Amino acid sequence: MQLCFLYPGQGAQYPGMGKDLYEASSGVRELFELASDACKRDTKALLFDSDENELKETQNTQIALTLMNLAVRRYLSEHKLESAGAAGFSLGEWSAYVDAGVISENEVFPIVMERGRLMAETSQELQAGGTSSGMAAVIGLPSEQVEEILQRIEAAFPANYNSMEQTVISGESGAIQTAASQLKEAGARRVIPLKVSGPFHTPLLLRAGSGFENYLEEFTLRDPVKPLYSNVTGNRLKSSTDVRTNAVLQISSPVQWTREEAAIGSEDYSLCIETGPGKVLTGLWKKSEQGIECRPTDSREKLDELIGELV
Repeated sequence: MQLCFLYPGQGAQYPGMGKDLYEASSGVRELFELASDACKRDTKALLFDSDENELKETQNTQIALTLMNLAVRRYLSEHKLESAGAAGFSLGEWSAYVDAGVISENEVFPIVMERGRLMAETSQELQAGGTSSGMAAVIGLPSEQVEEILQRIEAAFPANYNSMEQTVISGESGAIQTAASQLKEAGARRVIPLKVSGPFHTPLLLRAGSGFENYLEEFTLRDPVKPLYSNVTGNRLKSSTDVRTNAVLQISSPVQWTREEAAIGSEDYSLCIETGPGKVLTGLWKKSEQGIECRPTDSREKLDELIGELV
């Protein structure tokens, strides 16, 4: 069976996530130790003892969510389920890089920790300079119409193309408020503010991308050993050079998730598995109508049920 693992991104995290896997799997416990050593912090306490506000801080989320995604992957691997292809939403793309052999588990944790630090630092600098930022999910309006409206509003940008009628916008708070008003007038059913700490996936984070590019030079990236899909283009990443370029651009570019779904759906996968907490990507996949089922793994019970069916 050909499986494609889909790794969720920031926003999927919740306090206590992964505790059931930690208690059940020696491999997952080993991964927590590896992550703690790599990040020089207690990742068990981060996932199990932090409250919602602590977990949503970008520098914490990037470590915690990557660890959770890879813990689910380890648990599946222990039960003889491996992916034939990998994709990740935003931060989740770094878990997909590990899955595709671009970097190791040991390498990914300091990388995402620095990525989170740079993104948080840039967002804080914008705030200190008088530029507050925000993000909002636009529901019920085609992405082309969202783009058309945003072109008339300075400092508001499309950030995530989640589905044909769900686009996340990002940018300066005032611009987001203006955009929300115009989008509702144009027929959007809802414009929902998101609880985030920065204008992610917009040109406002170009400085973070530049700093991250310099940091990433310390690491050797390898060619993907299996199909790996890009948030920036929606297409496959075929070389380490492609991955390095994509990893930098991804910070300040919109997530082309609908294009990725189409690329994955055009290939010969039997099933997609949302490999991490929550079931947002499963919901988006259903809306994409790709003809391949996607299954969530948001609890050990669901994981064991899936393993029982497939192994």
